[in-house]
Amino acid sequence: CRRCMQCDAKFDFLTRKHHCRRCGKCFCDKCCSQKVPLRRMCFVDPVRQCAECALVSHKEAEFYDKQLKVLLSGATFLVTFGNSEKSETMICRLSNNQRYLFLDGDSHYEIEIAHISSVQILTEGFPPGEKDTHAYTSLLGSQPVFEGSNTRATGMFLQYTVPGMEGVTQLKLTAAEDANVGRRQAVAWLVAMHKAAKLLYESRDQ
Repeated sequence: CRRCMQCDAKFDFLTRKHHCRRCGKCFCDKCCSQKVPLRRMCFVDPVRQCAECALVSHKEAEFYDKQLKVLLSGATFLVTFGNSEKSETMICRLSNNQRYLFLDGDSHYEIEIAHISSVQILTEGFPPGEKDTHAYTSLLGSQPVFEGSNTRATGMFLQYTVPGMEGVTQLKLTAAEDANVGRRQAVAWLVAMHKAAKLLYESRDQ
């Protein structure tokens, strides 16, 4: 690599070559000067990253410090599997190794994160005239459409594959309508899940 991959500056004795610890591309010091924590790649101390990667890493650091704790703690939801009309009260939480979603109620389910094909966050609170509209974010490519608006997360659709089974399995999580601590905890969990899905979308190619 003879030139900076961002500004095309030629590397020489004064313009030294650096590489971003996240994407691995070569940059000059000006284009790769930020040092940001990179926990997902097990760097303990802040490391040099290009501007684009540093932005995503900052968001990840915030997620690890705030939203991850919420997902690990879990929340209570009404859970509906497939096309069933019956729902079951279950606690949904992220496993400590961050590889599974655990659902615990009268029965126990484990969904491997790597097998989740899409996440749709259901919301309410759109402006008048937009009733029954659901916003969503998808791990497969759709950007979130309700950030910065006055909407409120109310539930979530998950689609995932089960090893050894054909087709896609679906489940729906719905926050209880009770205006209590459990309701607030469920909404906080959904918001954290939304941010996790967004991070996966933004960093899927990095």
